[in-house]
Amino acid sequence: MIEFYWPIKMVHVIAVLCSGGLFFVRGLMVLNNRQVAMAAPVRYLSYGIDTVLLAAALLLVAILPSAIFANGWLLEKIVLLLVYIVLGSFALKRARERKSQAACFIAALSVYAFMYSVARAHHPLGIFHTLAN
Repeated sequence: MIEFYWPIKMVHVIAVLCSGGLFFVRGLMVLNNRQVAMAAPVRYLSYGIDTVLLAAALLLVAILPSAIFANGWLLEKIVLLLVYIVLGSFALKRARERKSQAACFIAALSVYAFMYSVARAHHPLGIFHTLAN
């Protein structure tokens, strides 16, 4: 199954970029009172991308050796993903005030960026580990 690692990883990376890009665009539309951001086709596109992302992530975890869990970066990515989902939910629909939506949107984008840096560095400190070295 290891022979499928690179194609699955590429699908995962592309899905990560598509998911983050769509969230960014939707967040900007919500902050500019564009109702299309929450329209059914856009939501379903988001669900589809996120489903592919999750499926690829689970396949990668199944393929990789258990040593990948040794330093905690993967667990941290999962925790950050949960934080990102909650903040994204508030940014797009749950927050009542525009200031709260904007704050959650910026916080969600920050968590997304840090999660990306953790994945790239394969270290729980992400970008901060790279800067320290």
